[in-house]
Amino acid sequence: MPSTSLPLGPLSGYRIIDLTTMISGPMATGLLGDQGADVIKVEAPGVGDLVRLLGRPREGITATFATTNRNKRSIILDLKEPGDLEAFRKLVATADVVVQNFRPGVVERMGIGEDDLRAIKNDLIYVSISGFGETGPYSGKRVYDPIVQALSGLATIQGNRGIGRPRMMRLVIPDKVTAITAAQAITAALLARERTGEGQHVRLSMIDAMIALSWPEGFAGHTFVDEETDTPRNALAQDLVYETSNGWMTAGAVSDSEWQGLARALEHPEWLDDDRFKTAGGRVAYAKERLDQTAGVLKTRTTEEWLEKMDAEQVPCAPILPLRDVIRHPQIVENGLIVESDHPVVGRIRQPRAAARFDKTPTTLVRPAPTHGQHTNEILKELGIERV
Repeated sequence: MPSTSLPLGPLSGYRIIDLTTMISGPMATGLLGDQGADVIKVEAPGVGDLVRLLGRPREGITATFATTNRNKRSIILDLKEPGDLEAFRKLVATADVVVQNFRPGVVERMGIGEDDLRAIKNDLIYVSISGFGETGPYSGKRVYDPIVQALSGLATIQGNRGIGRPRMMRLVIPDKVTAITAAQAITAALLARERTGEGQHVRLSMIDAMIALSWPEGFAGHTFVDEETDTPRNALAQDLVYETSNGWMTAGAVSDSEWQGLARALEHPEWLDDDRFKTAGGRVAYAKERLDQTAGVLKTRTTEEWLEKMDAEQVPCAPILPLRDVIRHPQIVENGLIVESDHPVVGRIRQPRAAARFDKTPTTLVRPAPTHGQHTNEILKELGIERV
């Protein structure tokens, strides 16, 4: 990663103070860092962000930490100590945004709540990320991603046809959805400040972000108030995972033309005469029967053969790849998505570039994820503080 120049991204010139730990907050501020913001990660003495240890750490940097905390500087401050709290307050005076994900009530007791910091910087964007919100029976609960998967309905939706044993997603989806939502909200708040000159408090909970994401199809049965059903629409169908003679693939046929193309590709034109499958609605109603017969045919040839036939018929399809093949797939390579760089502590690392591409203000990987407190003296010096 080059380190001779500051980021040139669209948020260059903005300073973000990151008080968050784990995934949702750090990933949100990491996205802003990718887009050029000067993100300063404030960590407590000792371990700092626990994600530094969750995995196989190399000098306090794990694979997850390396990706979610790149393009940041790290400063160690003990906010329970008056001297460090005063240094933090000086830092806030230089900032545009402060992001925290302490449990509700904690920041007020620490003297770093919105009112405390707005007295320092009136136009500050103050962002509070929580698990369940500031009030209510769950507001004080400790929360990790599976807790939100459970309460948001995601685990139910992932279950087999909406009945029986629920299933958890194996990625921390609620944390990451919250992070993306927070990053967008922060950018919107900065835009509003440009127009009005006023800062504001942005509040976001993981449960709100996850239910909002799940709603369009996951809660379709509860959208029309007079037609409620507890079976989520997308749980009615089987997973679109098909076994072939040499591996796995997926394929989908939604429109009439795609269904017709699938029937031709699989060499079963008689399916087109089946009254159950002649309309999109019928293909949904009889999804199990349709998918079962498709699965039976796909087992007879290789993935490569079926992909060629389906591509010729304009049927959406793709191989299901092991992770080692994903990063080497020709489309991923063509996109230039995966980049390699040398981290000064952990060595050679591989990670995705920022997903969004800006032709005038490109994102860059200027700083690798910092070691714990790596930039403490540097940042304090910028504030005119000499630490003995």
